[in-house]
Amino acid sequence: MSLQLGQTAPDFEQQSTEGPIRFHEWLGSSWGVLFSHPKNFTPVCTTELGEVARLKPEWDRRGVKVIGLSVDPLDAHERWGEDIAETQNHALNFPLLADDDGKVANLYGMIHPEADPTVTVRAVYVIDNKRKIRLVLTYPPSAGRNFSEILRVIDSLQLTDNEKVSTPVNWTPGEPVIISPALSTEQARERFPQGWTELRPYLRLVQLADA
Repeated sequence: MSLQLGQTAPDFEQQSTEGPIRFHEWLGSSWGVLFSHPKNFTPVCTTELGEVARLKPEWDRRGVKVIGLSVDPLDAHERWGEDIAETQNHALNFPLLADDDGKVANLYGMIHPEADPTVTVRAVYVIDNKRKIRLVLTYPPSAGRNFSEILRVIDSLQLTDNEKVSTPVNWTPGEPVIISPALSTEQARERFPQGWTELRPYLRLVQLADA
């Protein structure tokens, strides 16, 4: 199954390190990040899980729940959790799905037979508070994920959901944004009385007043 942006994230029920989880119920009205790992006791993924745990205040500030997945069973997750806490100095503070039957992996298209038919790829799904998929990333085994970038994209999505703007290349919160070309000059003046810099009629940069 190939999931696409804008689709509703598939619901599921699966065992986790925090007990059985019914995904949509667990998400509630929060945003979510679902990210998968090929298998337990792998070096790159160990560092990633520690980093996600370290970033808990950042997820909380954005109203985001994070949940990991591996195709190993629950007892292996518990043993791996000990390694993560000891080597990364941050214990797991979010659920890790024990998808040993592959139910969630197959539902989300995490098994790529040409890569390895027995394990999940390292995928990331950002899901909004309406349970719509807003970002899909797939990483190679050798490159650790950049969770600062995932936070940055969530910042952009949450901002642009509420404003008639988009964010330019390498944007970070507080920097100028792009006024939607769909807004006429008159509409833009009403919405952005602080004014803007017009590089082209379709490329208007504005500093948001509350940034």
